[in-house]
Amino acid sequence: MPLNDECSSPSSVSAEDPSSRNDGSQGRSHSLTSASDTDCSRESFTSDSSSKTSSPSSSPPKNITLDDMMSSGKDLSNLTLAHEIIVNRDFHVEPPKLAQNSLEKLVRDTVHRAYWDVLASELDAQPPVYGHAIKLLEEIKEILLSFLNPGANRMRTQISEVLDMELIGQQAASDTVDIQGLASYIISTMGKLCAPVRDEEVKGLQEARGNVVTLFKEMFRVLDLMKMDVINFTIQGLRPELQRQSVEYERAKFQSILEKTPSALDHTTSWIRGALEELLGVMSPPGQSSGPGKGQRALPGPFLVMDTAFLRILSWDPATLFPETLMTDEGRLLAIQKELRQLEVVAQVLLIVYSAMGGAIQGLPSLAERLKRMTCVLLEGMHSPDFALEEALRGVSAQLCVELSRSLTERGYPALSPALQATLTGQVLSVVQEGNPIRSLVEERVRQYFLSLLSAPAPQSCLATVPAGLTSVRPELASLAGRFMALVDFNRRVYGPFYSRILKKLMFDDIQNTRICSTSVDLKEMAEILLVT
Repeated sequence: MPLNDECSSPSSVSAEDPSSRNDGSQGRSHSLTSASDTDCSRESFTSDSSSKTSSPSSSPPKNITLDDMMSSGKDLSNLTLAHEIIVNRDFHVEPPKLAQNSLEKLVRDTVHRAYWDVLASELDAQPPVYGHAIKLLEEIKEILLSFLNPGANRMRTQISEVLDMELIGQQAASDTVDIQGLASYIISTMGKLCAPVRDEEVKGLQEARGNVVTLFKEMFRVLDLMKMDVINFTIQGLRPELQRQSVEYERAKFQSILEKTPSALDHTTSWIRGALEELLGVMSPPGQSSGPGKGQRALPGPFLVMDTAFLRILSWDPATLFPETLMTDEGRLLAIQKELRQLEVVAQVLLIVYSAMGGAIQGLPSLAERLKRMTCVLLEGMHSPDFALEEALRGVSAQLCVELSRSLTERGYPALSPALQATLTGQVLSVVQEGNPIRSLVEERVRQYFLSLLSAPAPQSCLATVPAGLTSVRPELASLAGRFMALVDFNRRVYGPFYSRILKKLMFDDIQNTRICSTSVDLKEMAEILLVT
C-alpha cells in the first residue's frame, strides 16, 4: 500500500466477489460514490470543501516524524493482513522456512544447537543442573495456557498446579524433580488441546521417551505447529466479520495512513492522470480542436477515466511503482497480467491455425482443445527472464504441424505439405513482432473485452461474452477476467472516495484556465462521483 518501498504478499488466489455495479443504472455511482442529490451546482464541483463530512481528506503538508512513520507502518501492516484474509480464501500462516545454506538458517541452527548442547551438559552433570530445563517448562506452561478458551478454568487450574514453577524449583534444588513425569503430562495435555491434524505428531512424542533433550526439542516443534493451528483457526473465525466490514475498515486504515503520510497518494494520482491524458489524447489529438469553438477542450467522463486507469494495469510495467491503493493486490494483478499475455499468444496461434486450415479442421472440439492445451504447456513460463519466446513458438509450430497432419490423415485428408508447414511456422513466429496484424487484432479485442466489463453494470454476467477471435480461449479468458473484476470492484468500493477527490482536482482544479466544451462531459455523472459516502 502507500509506503512505496513495501511489497505485498504475492499470493495469486482468487478474491471474493464484491460487485460494485450490480444495480443497473445505479451501479455506476455505487462503485465510486453515493448517487443522491445529483443536481448540484457548478460551484459544488470546484469547491475545495466537501459536502459530505465522511469524505476522506488529506492532511496539509507537514514534516513526517519517526513516530508517524512507525504508526503508518503498523497501519499498513494491519491493512495488508486484513486485505489478504478478505480476498484470499486460502490464506493461512505457516512456520517460516529459511533457504537451505542461507546465512539466516546457519545462524539460527548454530544458536539452537548451542542452546540444546548447554541443556544436555546441565542434565548430564553430577548432580544435574535444572536451570535451563525449568525455563523451558515455564515457557511450555505459558504456551499451553495460551491455547485455552476463557471458560476453561478447570484445565487452567490443573496446568498451573502440575507445572507449579515454585514447587518444581524446590524439587530441582533437592534433585527430586521428575522431568520424565512432567514431560508425560505435557504430552498428554497437548493431545487434548491439539487439532485432529496433529494427533499423529503428539502420538510420536508419546513413543519418543528416550533422550530428554531430544524430547524437549520435539515438544517445542509440535507446539510451534499447534500455535500455527490456533492462528489459522482464529483467521477463519475473523474472515466473515472482516468481510462484512471490509470496505469501511480498509478505507479507515488508509485514511489514517494518509493523515500521517500526505504523499501516500502520489503514485495513485500519477496513475489516474496518465489515464486522463490518454483519453484526452484520443479525444483531442494534437493540432486538432474537438469543440465548436477555438480553445475549447473536451473532457472524458470520470467513470471512463477510472475504467481506463484499471485497464492500464493489465499492461503495467513491473519496473514502475504501483499505485498505492492497489499495492495490496500488486502480486495478484501482476499474475493476472502475465497469464493474460500468455493467453493472448495462445489465442493468436490458434487464430492463425484456423485461418490457415479453414474448413478442414472446423467442428472438431477435441482437436481444438488438444491444440490449445499443447500450446499452453509449451508456453508455460514465458515471462521468465531466460525464456526464449521465438524458440518456444518454433516448438509450438512443429507440434501443431504433427497434430494437424495426424488429424487430417485420420479423416481422409492429405497431410500438411512442407510448403504449408513452412507458411504456418512463419506466421506463428511472426506474432513476436509488435506490428503483426494478428497480434494487434487479438490485443485490441482483449482490450475491448475488459473495457466492456469495466463499464458494465453487472460484469460477472458478461464474462462469457467474448469478442470474435477469442472464442478458442473463452473459458480461460472468462476465468481470468472474473478474478480481475473481483479485485477491481472491491478496490472501487474501498478507495472510490479517494479517487473522487483526485478526479475532481485533475478534471477541474488543474484546468481552471482552460475553456471546457460543456457538451463533452456528463455533469450529472460528475455530480454522482463527487457526492462521496
